[in-house]
Amino acid sequence: MTIKDFMTHHHRDCDQLLAAAEEAVDKKDFEDAQEKYNKFKDETLKHFDMEEGYLFPTFEEKSGMGGHGPTQVMRMEHEQVRMLFSKLDETIAQKDGDRFFGLTESLMILLQQHNAKEEQMLYTMMQSVLSEQNDEIVDKLMNYGK
Repeated sequence: MTIKDFMTHHHRDCDQLLAAAEEAVDKKDFEDAQEKYNKFKDETLKHFDMEEGYLFPTFEEKSGMGGHGPTQVMRMEHEQVRMLFSKLDETIAQKDGDRFFGLTESLMILLQQHNAKEEQMLYTMMQSVLSEQNDEIVDKLMNYGK
C-alpha cells in the first residue's frame, strides 16, 4: 500500500463515520448520534495529528520545504475544521438537528475541498519525495497512536 492510498482510504473512512452520525441525527436518536459523531471527530483529529505530527514534518524535511507551502495551507484548513467541531459539539449536546445539519453541510464542503487538494496534489508530491521510505511510513501511519 502506498502513503497516498493509505491516507486517501482514511479520508473515506472518516466520510462514512460522518454519514453514520448524520443518519442518527436524522432519526433524532441523539444518544447514538453522539457516539457516532465522537467516532467521526476522533478519527478526523487522529488523521490531522498523523499529518501534522508525523507526515508533514517528514515531507518538509525531505523536500526542504520547511513549514511553508502546501502543508502550511493544510494546517490552516485543519484549524477551520477544529473550529467547526466546537460548534458541532454544542449542537449534539443541545439536540439541535437543524443546526447540526447546517454545520455539517459547511464541514462537508470544507473537507471535500481540503481532501481533494491533499489527494490530488499533496499526497502525490509526498509519494514522490518519500517513495524510498514508503513501507516504513505506511507502517507508522497504520500504528499511529497505538
